[in-house]
Amino acid sequence: MKNHNPKFAFYYLLSLVALIFTAISSAIIIFQIVDKSVNDILIDYAYNNDGGLRFGISALFVAAPIFFLMLRLINNGLRKNELEKDSSLRRWLTYFILFVSAVIILGSLIGILNSFLSGEMTLKFILKALTVFVISALVFSYYFYDIKRENVEKKDNNLKIFFWGSLSLVVIIFISSLFFVESPQIARQKKLDQIVLNRISTIESMVNSYYDLNHRLPENLQEISSEEGKIYFDQRSLIDPETGEKIEYNKIGDREFEICASFRTSSDDENGRSYYGDRKFNPGRNCFRGNLWIEDKKLLND
Repeated sequence: MKNHNPKFAFYYLLSLVALIFTAISSAIIIFQIVDKSVNDILIDYAYNNDGGLRFGISALFVAAPIFFLMLRLINNGLRKNELEKDSSLRRWLTYFILFVSAVIILGSLIGILNSFLSGEMTLKFILKALTVFVISALVFSYYFYDIKRENVEKKDNNLKIFFWGSLSLVVIIFISSLFFVESPQIARQKKLDQIVLNRISTIESMVNSYYDLNHRLPENLQEISSEEGKIYFDQRSLIDPETGEKIEYNKIGDREFEICASFRTSSDDENGRSYYGDRKFNPGRNCFRGNLWIEDKKLLND
């Protein structure tokens, strides 16, 4: 019999990497769905955005097919006697997979428990812990059963049930995630709106620098640009990065000003949680009262 050990070592190690990404991404997706479905007033939306969900979807889409393909190739090799049932390679790598899985599971449970002790809702804790236990049970039950079964030459109905059952579960998780993640178009629009907000903050900073130097507000932004070398002035901060529309500065009093710009999205989600911190806005033109920092300091001192 030919020595196929290097080939199956590759299959086992690749299956381990794919298993890690499949299990972790499945858990991340479920955690994100739980966070979005169970509203918690203590959780700021900045810590509950779609970044984790997008990573979970991407990882699951790539890793899950590789994992199930490796399982199929390994089992086909066992049935064809290309890989011996009692080979040290099979046993060592199987238990290595279980060891790595156990370490990841322990880390996940520690993280979940820490979040609960830090004030996370009990319902969220239970759902997330249950998710980890179910994934752990699937992984350990499969590999312990596989390493102990005697007749590997014949098709095993239990393995077939596991294969199609776990594949169906992964497909359900993947499809469910698509109902909770924002579209790539919306994600792009939010990034563009974040750039606009950053540029509004830059303009606000330039106005404050001008006020510190001249003890008055500028009539327009061109006055700030005339202070060359004294104030950081970035022409890019005056326009929308996509449309080229100007971000407007308006002086409305001796110590009052506003900055206006157009936005593509809303700052809040359906539960009233903000994507962007304190600044609230709706799609279309919005104006924000500028903060004059020196006046804020006076109020604090008084």
